[in-house]
Amino acid sequence: MNGDFSITGQLVDVHQQTVYPAEVVVQNGKITSISKIPDSQLLTHDYILPGFIDSHVHIESSMLVPSEFARLAVVHGTVATISDPHEIANVCGIEGVEFMIGNGKTVPFKFNFGAPSCVPATIFETAGAYLDSTAVEKLLQRNEIKYLSEMMNFPGVLFKDEEVMKKIAAAHRLGKPVDGHAPGLRGEKAKQYIDAGIYTDHECFTAEEALDKLNYGMKILIREGSAAKNFEALIDLLHEYPDMIMFCSDDKHPDSLVLGHINQLCARAVAKGIDVFKILKAACVNPVHHYKLEVGLLREGDAADFIVVKDLKNFDVIKTFINGELVAEDGKSNIKTTKSGIVNNFSCIKKVVEDFVVKWKGEKEIDVIEALDGQLITNKLSFEPKIENDKIVSDVEKDILKIVVVNRYNNAPVAKAFIKNFGLKKGAMASSVAHDSHNIVAVGVDDESICKAINLVIEKEGGVSAVSNNKAMIVALPVAGLMSNEDGYTVAADYTAIDKMTKEELGSTLGSPFMTLSFMALLVIPHLKLSDKGLFDGDSFTFVQ
Repeated sequence: MNGDFSITGQLVDVHQQTVYPAEVVVQNGKITSISKIPDSQLLTHDYILPGFIDSHVHIESSMLVPSEFARLAVVHGTVATISDPHEIANVCGIEGVEFMIGNGKTVPFKFNFGAPSCVPATIFETAGAYLDSTAVEKLLQRNEIKYLSEMMNFPGVLFKDEEVMKKIAAAHRLGKPVDGHAPGLRGEKAKQYIDAGIYTDHECFTAEEALDKLNYGMKILIREGSAAKNFEALIDLLHEYPDMIMFCSDDKHPDSLVLGHINQLCARAVAKGIDVFKILKAACVNPVHHYKLEVGLLREGDAADFIVVKDLKNFDVIKTFINGELVAEDGKSNIKTTKSGIVNNFSCIKKVVEDFVVKWKGEKEIDVIEALDGQLITNKLSFEPKIENDKIVSDVEKDILKIVVVNRYNNAPVAKAFIKNFGLKKGAMASSVAHDSHNIVAVGVDDESICKAINLVIEKEGGVSAVSNNKAMIVALPVAGLMSNEDGYTVAADYTAIDKMTKEELGSTLGSPFMTLSFMALLVIPHLKLSDKGLFDGDSFTFVQ
């Protein structure tokens, strides 16, 4: 159903907060008329509503190139994303951003990319690129770039770092919004951050923190991704702040994207007793207004970007239209797979077991990262080390395992530490998806397994791997070491299989082990993380001595 057509159903008018039987006429990809009709003229009683928008997502975290992300997302009624290409920019710089924009244009989907504000995210890690304020301003001048991506360097904002302030000023000068990233920031510091002209935050993990920021005029993005899940903590705010809330995933792995997207958050919000029009404001309308998107909102003259759902309870999507083109119907995508090219930045040799040894120097206690299921933040713990042959080794009984980060951009010493809550009983897992610089991160019970898992990733120049005593698996990610250029559903199935292996064979107790692993090198989220240069305290923003 492309070109000119009409469709009938129960039209959900979010603007007037009414639902009525209507005929929607589409010509040349735009809605030319919406007419109220008698109920008897309805061919079905399905509901027509604006398409869903993910208001903050890193496409790279789906392990799919943009065209394949779109292919899966439209099945769930998503018509547009606010996409931060920060991950690939940290690996490949401007070339990576160009790749995302170019690949996104090959499919009928409304990607809205930002100019990455923090490449690299910190000076305490090795990244593959550097974007200064001049490069960022050049990106912001492009029509395809809709906003300045999340300003993770909140200390730089608070202390008015010259480069940070130049990037923010460039966005303001060009009339483009600035996205925030300020986990745990409250009170006067939050106000100072917001007063710099930063308008959103997707990092709130308590209602109190979000309310603090809302009261200072900041819009809150309720995040529910594959690792960070803040929906339950924040969703009740939608009752009182329907104009200030949006939904986002931030990071969505391919297996969960196959199952659902923003439609799932709408269904959960309805189950919480929240008014459906407030929900649809957050899911469909607010992102369009905030980011000034060229996305239709089911009004005469708008682009024909809308969806048909069975009901306003479960939001099972029957049809998805983008610019009048039927891109998905009855659970099947009409977007075809086209294999993309490859960009990458990978330059390190394979490792040997001795690279991962931690020599004991008489320590009575060692700092241990505590991973938290469903959260990006970690805790800082202290434990007595387990010693074997004058080496500190993983203590499987106490679930204190070795974690390492390998520099993927050049050959350098391996950074080593220990982590709790991964639950592995044997083997190791490794990933070249390691926010934000995307070096190789691995967790394992012994050095041999860690070495094997990492070398699998190096061999493929990117991927996620898992090894046990007699089995090894890898999902290759040749595009920047972050994404596959294969069919999205195949990648999702392969990822499901390796995820199952980490849980059933290796013993991980985490809901999404690889996603959690990918954030253990993310220094801008407190409290204790590991970069390729060493163990890092996210509160003091210094290395642990």
